[in-house]
Amino acid sequence: MQTEQRHTATEGTPLVSFIVPVFNVPADMLCECIESIMTLALQPEEREIIVIDDGSDKPCIDDINKYVEQLTYIRQKNSGLSAARNTGIRCASGTYLQFVDADDMLITSAYNHCLDIAKRESPDMVMFDFTNTPIPSQTFHDTVITDGTTFMRHHNLRASAWGYLFKRNMLGQLRFTPGLYHEDEEFTPLLLLRTGNMILSDAKAYMYRRRKNSITTSTDEDSQAKRLGDVRQVIGRLYNISDTLPPDEQQALDRRVAQLTMDFIYKVIVEQRSQDELEQQISELRQMGLFPLPKHDYTQKYQWFRRMTSTKMGRRLLLQVIPLMKRER
Repeated sequence: MQTEQRHTATEGTPLVSFIVPVFNVPADMLCECIESIMTLALQPEEREIIVIDDGSDKPCIDDINKYVEQLTYIRQKNSGLSAARNTGIRCASGTYLQFVDADDMLITSAYNHCLDIAKRESPDMVMFDFTNTPIPSQTFHDTVITDGTTFMRHHNLRASAWGYLFKRNMLGQLRFTPGLYHEDEEFTPLLLLRTGNMILSDAKAYMYRRRKNSITTSTDEDSQAKRLGDVRQVIGRLYNISDTLPPDEQQALDRRVAQLTMDFIYKVIVEQRSQDELEQQISELRQMGLFPLPKHDYTQKYQWFRRMTSTKMGRRLLLQVIPLMKRER
């Protein structure tokens, strides 16, 4: 069952559609999120705020009543973050899309810088940085990248879907896969393969707020197993897609697959802390064609990790060292 309350009456095409999925987010955090969008240097007709209430225990419409005339509110049966974002995409009309998690917020001056880039240069994508704490003042440095494939061939990727402003018309049929944890890990690299000119900014334009009991912070065994299983599933799908691509795109996606596989093994070590579990996961990766890690000089960290994981003795050492390093941070 989906209900919609649309109160905006903009004419023409908004510059940006802000897609805000909500599920049981505290009212004060949700209001701060919406206010961070409304204080940007955009006229009301230049923005579209779409709040998707993904079946919260208590409808959040009352929490945002004072903003209701300036946004679109949609309530749907709880279906997960991917489905909520897909609903936002379906309803959006802006030239650009920006995902904002309801417990996070945008940093006004830094995000205005990204908006200035979009207005002035009209790139397919503006990729920016994030912060966990407020930053009183910033200076910004921007780099023009010819296309997303080139970026992925030469850089590691932070896949969070809220980390970039992008043109809606690039999506085509690309959507988030419902039911997945870490759905961004699949969506973002596939979007980048569709991206033409992009601008990489060091502006810390997004405030990520880590909240207890969220999907990414839950430590119960079922949640950990679900996260690991979904990441392995995403890696396998990207690996299979890579075989169908032209050489440059294949090279770009292969780097991403290798990075994700390395991160996956690291997560198994940190979360499971079991030699038997690690060897079982390595065996499954091997059967999928994902292990051993390919011999490339992506980064020094990657080369070191590849060598250490290539032997059982090295993996045993990592099981001892990595948890100890995390405790000392």
